[in-house]
Amino acid sequence: MDVAYKLHTQLGPGLLESVYEAVLSRELERRGLSVERQKSVSFEFDGMQFDEGFRVDLLVERAVVVELKSVEKLAPVHSKQLLTYLKLLNLQVGLLINFGAPTLKEGLHRVVNNFKPSASSLLRVNQDKELEESR
Repeated sequence: MDVAYKLHTQLGPGLLESVYEAVLSRELERRGLSVERQKSVSFEFDGMQFDEGFRVDLLVERAVVVELKSVEKLAPVHSKQLLTYLKLLNLQVGLLINFGAPTLKEGLHRVVNNFKPSASSLLRVNQDKELEESR
């Protein structure tokens, strides 16, 4: 996220996604992370093999998919696309980064596959409120 912030503030919006991809990839590698660009992913569905079913913009440390956009506003399909990639790769976390957004805060979205909140993550306040409402 630090690298993405640096790119967003120094380069600004309006460039092609491929520019952000190249610079982000290089900077992550400089920080010692393994990065695969435009990784082609094959998968099987209903007995059919798709050798190049899709390409992920960046696969970092073989664990995090980074999908890059450079658009004025993200569409709901962008998060759904990333979630599909995560499911087919059997990975849990992806980042959707829109360099076209006015700020990185608006353009950065974390997408999680098969998120199951633990009981400890529930707020005590909400539990008390639900108990009161059930009375």
